[in-house]
Amino acid sequence: MTPAVTLLEKHKHTYELLSFNHDPQADNYGQEVVAKLSLDCESVFKTLVLKTANNDYVVAITTVNRTVDTKALAKLVGCKKVAMASASEVERITGYVLGGVSPFAQKKRLPTFVYQSALQQPRIYVSAGKRGVELAIAPDVLAQLLPVKFGAF
Repeated sequence: MTPAVTLLEKHKHTYELLSFNHDPQADNYGQEVVAKLSLDCESVFKTLVLKTANNDYVVAITTVNRTVDTKALAKLVGCKKVAMASASEVERITGYVLGGVSPFAQKKRLPTFVYQSALQQPRIYVSAGKRGVELAIAPDVLAQLLPVKFGAF
């Protein structure tokens, strides 16, 4: 059980746990989830950590088939610019490895921005905190457990 699953259990949120055999050679974790679990890429979300010009960090959750518009995200955050954090920064801040970063139960609670299309899905898939394990949740669970803001970025 991962910290993310423990948090959902503690708060009694409904979720479904899905797993697959992760290929260590996979270089696109989100597309691996879509392919191995036969899911629609519009319902599978990746959790990214970005660094602001002020050396603060934020989380962006968006579909696996999109790239973050950093200018639009910076505007939502209220800063001049944001850029992807390094793998070592992500692991240090979240406690998770790339490809297994869950939005839940990160070491440090960060401002979290969720791409607005999540609200159009009955459920979304996010990492459970380990490569090869996904959570199926209602999108409003994010807003109930995290300091989230929905928007277009």
